[in-house]
Amino acid sequence: MSDDLPMGWELVGFPEVVFFQEGPGLRKYQYRESGIPFLNIRTFVDERIDKKLCNYLDAEEVEQKYKHFLVDANDILVATSGSIGKMAIAKSQDLPLMLNTSIMRFRPITEERLERGFLYFFLKSNHFFAQAESAWTGTAQKNMGPSHVKTFSILLPPLNEQRRIVDKLDRIGDRQRSARNELNHIPKLIARYKQAVLAAACSGKLTEDWRVKQNLDDSWHTTTLGEIIIDKPKNGYSAKPVQFETPFRVLTLTATTSGKFNPEHFKYFEEPIEEKSQFWLQPNDILIQRGNTIEYVGVPAIYDGLPNQFIFPDLMIRLRAKENVTTQFLYFVLSSENSRQYLRDRATGTAGSMPKINQPTLISLPIELPPLEEQKEIVRRVEKMFEKIDRMEEEYQQAAKLCDRLEQATLAKAFRGELVPQDPDDEPASVLLEQVKRERSKGKIKIKK
Repeated sequence: MSDDLPMGWELVGFPEVVFFQEGPGLRKYQYRESGIPFLNIRTFVDERIDKKLCNYLDAEEVEQKYKHFLVDANDILVATSGSIGKMAIAKSQDLPLMLNTSIMRFRPITEERLERGFLYFFLKSNHFFAQAESAWTGTAQKNMGPSHVKTFSILLPPLNEQRRIVDKLDRIGDRQRSARNELNHIPKLIARYKQAVLAAACSGKLTEDWRVKQNLDDSWHTTTLGEIIIDKPKNGYSAKPVQFETPFRVLTLTATTSGKFNPEHFKYFEEPIEEKSQFWLQPNDILIQRGNTIEYVGVPAIYDGLPNQFIFPDLMIRLRAKENVTTQFLYFVLSSENSRQYLRDRATGTAGSMPKINQPTLISLPIELPPLEEQKEIVRRVEKMFEKIDRMEEEYQQAAKLCDRLEQATLAKAFRGELVPQDPDDEPASVLLEQVKRERSKGKIKIKK
């Protein structure tokens, strides 16, 4: 035992006190419309399991081949690929439920020696993440498996101290969850506030006072997107990506899903594109996602990069505004909820396929168009209001990060033995371990396989 550990603590290998198991590798041809649901990373929502996001296996196939991968109530479930460390706790109402590859379950071999709650908090701590980080394999996506976890260690206090730590962390966690719940309302409020601003901007309400001061009549008129853009909308280029660097770069959908252009999201491709090709993006081009999940179909973004640096992909449509329409005003119109809903309602696609919008749908989008000078005033006002909203969002992000740091600081204190008082009368962890070894050697402890 290290002299650095608190009194009565031991540093123990995971396999000595923890049962862990990863799910099997499943293939899409096994998926069914009903049966036994199985986990994936998307099903973990706020440490709960959202079964609506599960796929299914045939119940008979599970009984014959995968019965030992069925989840038990109170299993601690952890993602081991991509979003490593994302967690959920299996509840009795979630069952039946099955593991999947990239999902691992943990539980104490015996709760008479290791508190389940203590294990849960350890799996949330940087003590676990530091070991996971050193074990990660893969470059594009991080992965770890049981062969890595069996080399991990866990800090083990006396059993009574484990219980005191869990009780204290539970009480602190309740306060932290309340704070997070309050914070979690803020992004939705910000999104609603922005949409309210856009609704006022696109209806003329935002600049009513401006028109009065300018002594202008209500000169807005109804038109369609097709009437205020240059030429027809253009679908992007279907490029075959390569793994090596070339002079040709095509954007990925993630380059614009935020509603803003991100130059870091692209892939290289090999086939040459002429310098005068219509597929090269130019500053102030507006990109529309014509195919994606329904949430992102129709999302617009303004390309503000350099000319002839990127090709736009087949799942995007490019628009260019006429001279009597400012690009930024058109972007705000396309970002408004009315426009987004219009396009979502008309997206096509069969069950299981990607929703898409086509060019005829896009050019039919109705638009209320003010004179050019009022467009400029609308853009100025919206940008000014958005600056204030964005500052609110930055403050929210800082508060969320502070919550994360506070949680990890509390866990670090717990695993230094500083969160709760130590009792010299507590049975040391070394005694617990000897008992576990004796009981396992006698077959008194059965580990589910």
